[in-house]
Amino acid sequence: MDVGRFAPSTSGRAHPGTLLAALLCWLDARSRGARLVLRLEDLDPERCRPEYAEAMRADLDWLGLDFDATERQRENGRRYEAALDQLAAADLLYPCSCSRARLLERADRAADGSLRYPGTCRQRSLPAQDWRAGAEPLRVRLSEGLIALHDESGEDLSQDPAAALGDPLVRRRDGAIAYQLASVVDDAAEEVTRVVRGRDLAASTGTQAALRSLLDLSHPAHRHHLLLLERRGDKLAKLHGAVDIAALRQVYTAESLCGVLAQAAGLREHRQPTTPTELLASFRWERVAREDRVMHWTGETLELG
Repeated sequence: MDVGRFAPSTSGRAHPGTLLAALLCWLDARSRGARLVLRLEDLDPERCRPEYAEAMRADLDWLGLDFDATERQRENGRRYEAALDQLAAADLLYPCSCSRARLLERADRAADGSLRYPGTCRQRSLPAQDWRAGAEPLRVRLSEGLIALHDESGEDLSQDPAAALGDPLVRRRDGAIAYQLASVVDDAAEEVTRVVRGRDLAASTGTQAALRSLLDLSHPAHRHHLLLLERRGDKLAKLHGAVDIAALRQVYTAESLCGVLAQAAGLREHRQPTTPTELLASFRWERVAREDRVMHWTGETLELG
């Protein structure tokens, strides 16, 4: 059986982009008869709060999206420790003393706008005891070489992650497990076979594939979809801070908001109220818009363009 997952961060309330991603992930899974896991990404000790996790579950339920299981990453510490042990045993783990300020001075920008780690500390070794004995951030040495990857949409995601992005951070300065490692370890533990997510995360696919290979984990299929963008002056940014679901629920019913999302995704020509279940009967990825959509919050309604 196929297994999908929706993995939102619990660093704030859901926004239109979160809800669109959740809807498309749900439609993909249910149209295939797949099992669907809600993974609450709550590892950031500074930004993630229990009340945000509870609100996320409640808001997705309000929209009409159900899940077969729910996981919280904070409960998966033993998984991550086992993965770090495996990487350390293979002499692939090393401490990194580079601060963000130092990287801003020395690192180049990758194609996705992130900082490419220049390998400053990659010749360092772990403390003699083990990786637990040090307090510094940890990175993984990646081997150079092209990894052939293709999105189900046909987009070529092939990448040499070591050259494109550099060695990934796997444990942060505050001790939290970093996104890349947690994501691949949890995918394997949950037996995820399909990853459906926004195209802003496409650039991380190569790094995650490299980590999966180092950890002898299976490789799921990927489908990256459009984003909802807002216009800030002359710059387009993800529709996030402009409005969250607390404001939207003051204006929209679940059915009317689902209709807004369906129109934005190209699943409906007009903005009529609907439900995820009603959309399921005619769902096909061929009907989903390929291009990102600009969406504007007027203070009273969401408008395209």
